[in-house]
Amino acid sequence: MRAPILNLLLIASCAGASLFAEESLAQAQTATPAPQTAAISPDAIKQREQELEAARASKKSAEEAQAKLKSEITALGQDRTQFNQQLIDTAANVRAVETKIDEAEARLRTLNGREQETRASLDSRRADIVEVLAALQRAGRRTPPALLVRPEDALQSLRTAMLLGAVVPELRGRAEKIAGELGELVVLRKSIAAERDQLASDRDRVRNDQTRLTALVDERQRQQSAREKDLDAENSRAITLSKQVGDLQGLIAKMEQDLQSAAKAAEKAAEAAKQAEAKEAKAAANAAANAKPGPATFKDRSRTTPAILFASAKGLLPLPVNGNKIRDFGGSDGVGGVQKGISLATRPGSQVTTPCDGWVVYAGPFRSYGQLLILNAGGGYHVLIAGMERISVNIGQFVLTGEPVATMGSTSQVASILATNASQPVLYVEFRKDGTPIDPGPWWAANEGEKVRG
Repeated sequence: MRAPILNLLLIASCAGASLFAEESLAQAQTATPAPQTAAISPDAIKQREQELEAARASKKSAEEAQAKLKSEITALGQDRTQFNQQLIDTAANVRAVETKIDEAEARLRTLNGREQETRASLDSRRADIVEVLAALQRAGRRTPPALLVRPEDALQSLRTAMLLGAVVPELRGRAEKIAGELGELVVLRKSIAAERDQLASDRDRVRNDQTRLTALVDERQRQQSAREKDLDAENSRAITLSKQVGDLQGLIAKMEQDLQSAAKAAEKAAEAAKQAEAKEAKAAANAAANAKPGPATFKDRSRTTPAILFASAKGLLPLPVNGNKIRDFGGSDGVGGVQKGISLATRPGSQVTTPCDGWVVYAGPFRSYGQLLILNAGGGYHVLIAGMERISVNIGQFVLTGEPVATMGSTSQVASILATNASQPVLYVEFRKDGTPIDPGPWWAANEGEKVRG
């Protein structure tokens, strides 16, 4: 019985010791700096030349990829429908990969926690393992005493045998438990390595998609700027006007009254709402047309007016960003007031998309809201989105559901009453009907599968 136990503990001890080989090697390397050589060897020169050549090849490949991407997007710009399709699909891909990264990081945190617990458990047993292992090794090497020569040795041997007979079963159980923990640690490390590889792949993918999305957004805004010759002057005027009003309702009214592009957007929104109402009234006579609209309603990427009335879009709209809801409509704002919208905690740099079709009537900083985007969705409805670091649309522009419009920063840009942690990015979303805040809850899609992507 002694031999299997000895082998098992030997394996456990060796495997446990190997867990810290990397740390010990790193410490040794840190403690003993490598001696400096007087001259660079030919092999080192050759290696540096290869690295330089690889860097040049990588740079050339990146430049060729950028040129190809620019050419593709220029061609897409000639077709509004296809361009919008690419813009919305790429934004959806970015948000999908952001979700995968969140999930992978959560799994990694769990796995890392289990690994730390297992390592701590093994560390707590290290002294016992070494002590018992040494005792068994000594017992295995000791020759049987001569019973007729020294009775004292025989008595000591008998007592040792009796002691080992009582201890060995306990040692077996402990060794099996340690071996099990070592096996679990091996599996955990393999899982962690696989998760990290997938996470690295997802991060590379999202970087590529973000590069493409940035190029698409730049092209969209270039086209928009060509249509709005006085865009910069009007944006500056919008910022000036925003400083002259004290609340959001006053801002909306001021923009739609005083700014040419915002006024045009408001007129188009009102006209589109009237046309949509007339269309729905006509369709009401047809039983088939009375069916509740679904996500397919938003598939026409060439539209320049809302696909349906905002009031008819309940249960269809996607949240504008990936995140966790930290404040809900109607709840306490923490300072004795009532929350007029919802607050979503997001990842740094998250992509923000439009939850609905609409015209931009304001895009810029406003008081404690940080960067603020206001959409006129028609029918007296306005959607306010705040807390972004950068907005990528202009006043007067019509945007589609799911279209990228802004990017989150690395910290909270909104007032503390809209967030809970100043170090975490927070997006604030508010719906208004005829100037009064309303609960946006009924408009959100029931689950991810039903959320509108554009």
